[in-house]
Amino acid sequence: MIATASLPLLKNARFIPSPSVNPRQRILVADDDELIRQLNTEVLTYSGYLVDAAKNGAVAWEAIQANTYDLLITDQSMPEVTGVGLLKRLHAARLALPVIMATATYPQDEMAEHPWLQIEASLLKPYTFEELLTTVKNVLHAFNGHHLEFTPPPNWLRQTLPESAGILKPIRKVGLHPMAGL
Repeated sequence: MIATASLPLLKNARFIPSPSVNPRQRILVADDDELIRQLNTEVLTYSGYLVDAAKNGAVAWEAIQANTYDLLITDQSMPEVTGVGLLKRLHAARLALPVIMATATYPQDEMAEHPWLQIEASLLKPYTFEELLTTVKNVLHAFNGHHLEFTPPPNWLRQTLPESAGILKPIRKVGLHPMAGL
């Protein structure tokens, strides 16, 4: 079961991120260490992100299948499904989800063995809240920047909206991997 956390742990922290208004981007944090999972969730929530937390890789995979996320932050060494196992499942399902691997031991051998597995960034534990937030912002900006560019039709300024335009609802943007459809 995925969970969200309240913010009690940040009260005693040395670095407290300033609350900011981020586009309501949804992040999944997967870590078997309860304290790290809760701290990461609180820091990201306090910074304006929508955050879900998973206690292991299997729970994270269930959440990914049931929800739409803009970013996955995963530990490597977790029971049931590791961080690399999540990457393999994402690849097999052809899901374009940027991943930050936040781990004490980077799985260099496994990543070299499977060069098609991609992560956007890695954070080696222990890392600071500032490093976490900077990495998250950079990855989201880089990934979403590729998908927000579009060229409007040449006559878009002269087009009129249909009468039903007043009932149009916003559509949640779903990111696609830059190589999707090739």
